[in-house]
Amino acid sequence: MATRVDSRKCLMGPEPPGHADRPPAPGPTDPGPPSPPVTPACAGLAGNLEWLDKNKTSFLIMWRRPEEWGKLIYQWVSKNGLTNSVFTLYELASGDDTENEEFHGLDETMLLRALQALQQEHKAEIITLDDGRGVKFF
Repeated sequence: MATRVDSRKCLMGPEPPGHADRPPAPGPTDPGPPSPPVTPACAGLAGNLEWLDKNKTSFLIMWRRPEEWGKLIYQWVSKNGLTNSVFTLYELASGDDTENEEFHGLDETMLLRALQALQQEHKAEIITLDDGRGVKFF
């Protein structure tokens, strides 16, 4: 699961000393100062934080990184002797067989990223099926 967050909520901190008379907010032609570092309140999220734009104005906070989801999915596949099996994305995220798994209900975007991570490790291959996408596990 992932949550979109306005970066100002985690990036705004107390005013640095001597900045009480800070100039007005930057205009469209003034990029302003560089983005401040993540505040201590959000520092623990840094490993699961992904910037969505180059100006670092919004980011995605992930419960788990795609690689971690991929690991959980592959553990389930291995534990249940399902290597060399093909699944649709729906079966993995919403099927009865995965109902008690942590990745059950994972949105398709994050599921695909998790499967891409497994594909890079040569543990899976994302395939195109007649009715959508699927994955074969190795």
